[in-house]
Amino acid sequence: MIKKVTKDFKNLNGEIIIPPDKSISHRAVIFASLANGKSIIKNFSDGQDPKSTLNIFKHLGVDIEIQKNATIIINSKAKLLPPTQNLDCGNSGTSMRLIAGVLARQKFNSVLIGDQSLSKRPMKRIIEPLTLMGAHIESPNYTAPLKIKGQKLHAIHYNSPKASAQVKSCILLAGLGAEGGKTIISEPFLSRNHTEIMLKYMGANIEVSENTVSIEKSELTPIDIEICGDISSAAYFIAAALIVPKSNIILKKVGLNPTRTGILDILKQMGADIKIIDEYEICGEKVGTLQIKYSQLNGCEISGEIIPRLIDEIPILAVIATQANGKTLIKDALELRNKESDRITSVVTELKKLGANIEETQDGMIIEGKTPLMGDCEVKTYHDHRLAMSLYVAGLICKKEILIKNFQWVNISFPTFEKLFESLKK
Repeated sequence: MIKKVTKDFKNLNGEIIIPPDKSISHRAVIFASLANGKSIIKNFSDGQDPKSTLNIFKHLGVDIEIQKNATIIINSKAKLLPPTQNLDCGNSGTSMRLIAGVLARQKFNSVLIGDQSLSKRPMKRIIEPLTLMGAHIESPNYTAPLKIKGQKLHAIHYNSPKASAQVKSCILLAGLGAEGGKTIISEPFLSRNHTEIMLKYMGANIEVSENTVSIEKSELTPIDIEICGDISSAAYFIAAALIVPKSNIILKKVGLNPTRTGILDILKQMGADIKIIDEYEICGEKVGTLQIKYSQLNGCEISGEIIPRLIDEIPILAVIATQANGKTLIKDALELRNKESDRITSVVTELKKLGANIEETQDGMIIEGKTPLMGDCEVKTYHDHRLAMSLYVAGLICKKEILIKNFQWVNISFPTFEKLFESLKK
């Protein structure tokens, strides 16, 4: 699918409700499937990635009913059944890495597979700690497919070399059924903590202290949960409103978990006019309404401890930086090379085509602004949904139209992306 993007509107104005959080949707299905009883999940994400997780647990014998209005009912007996086929994670790294922690402690064997993109992504980061816990996982070059022979696991204390919510969650899910006391994981910086919040909400024996989390073998209580809006999805609308002149938009039901709001902190540092109109809580997660207006921005440095809090938003931050005065330096983001694409190379390559003054570094990029984006070219998505959406936003301010190849990858996380943007164009 080739998508044409052109500035055929005056500004962005109006209000929208941000779609459900993808990360929380994954976890709600996984944890509810491990509980004993009936769970009701409201406002479940319609992205392809959470659907991969949903389908996997169906194949593991969990009774899952999909209702209207994005509601999922899960009736579980806290016992998974041996699958009769390979378990397909599609493009979802979250599915593969988290579910590996569940399957490693079962009494049966299983195989996790993924699409061409996911099959290239590194899995050593979860295989190593799971192996230390007693897991048996066969994997070619530490990539998918993962052949998992279910084993009894024992608790460990693991010092993670990097801050990764997927690694942390994998170990916690394994530790949920491990013998021998507390499973403990420590990170150099705090990664997103949706797993800790939901496990505590469901009665797990879990303790959190700064960058360290511990869990003991626990039974989970079924949940009724409403999933808040995804701040990673909101980021594209925030960016567009900041760089399209005379824009003024309101975003409702945005998740404001402090481990995910690094993008708001950086944008305010750059001079963005962003207001949190109200704040409240849904099932332990902070939520609010945001107002964003077009702003004159200044470049800044994005590095260090804040990187795990905005790692998924760096492609769209690069687009914003092209419209900020001065230099923006992004570093300490080597993890970007292990995403759906090598997001350092792909972002720099495609934004250069549009006229951006941007250079690649080993662990990030340097952007000089403010630079007019010209367009009149074709750009690639590299099978990467976040790059596709970032290029769409860039196209909104290009002087001439752009063509985005394979734009359908947006459906991985955000099927209503274009529809919501069209509703704001005035």
